[in-house]
Amino acid sequence: QVQLVESGGGLVQAGGSLRLSCAASGRTSSSYYMGWFRQAPGKEREFVAAINRRTGSTAHADSVKGRFTISTDNAKNTVYLQMNSLKPEDTAVYYCAAAGQRWIGIPTNQNNYDYWGQGTQVTVSS
Repeated sequence: QVQLVESGGGLVQAGGSLRLSCAASGRTSSSYYMGWFRQAPGKEREFVAAINRRTGSTAHADSVKGRFTISTDNAKNTVYLQMNSLKPEDTAVYYCAAAGQRWIGIPTNQNNYDYWGQGTQVTVSS
């Protein structure tokens, strides 16, 4: 089992920045990929970014490319999501997830992820 705890959410004005953190505990060695997803009110949960913890390869959704960056500190078992140039449409609950299987490429489908955090609210005001 892997436990995930997100932090760093909050209220920010459009154009501002936030950094989300996701601390993993438990059998973290079995987590090949870590990802961030988000769910806005009335919408489906969607992929934001993911990283291969061993190679450092990353993938970002088109909607956040150039603004958000995922990174990992394996020594701390922590994954980060640096969010810059935030927009009101980025408002959502952000979830951290871990995938325990190896995939070809970086998984962007939430069904590929086995463990989830409780989420952290990000609100961007206009």
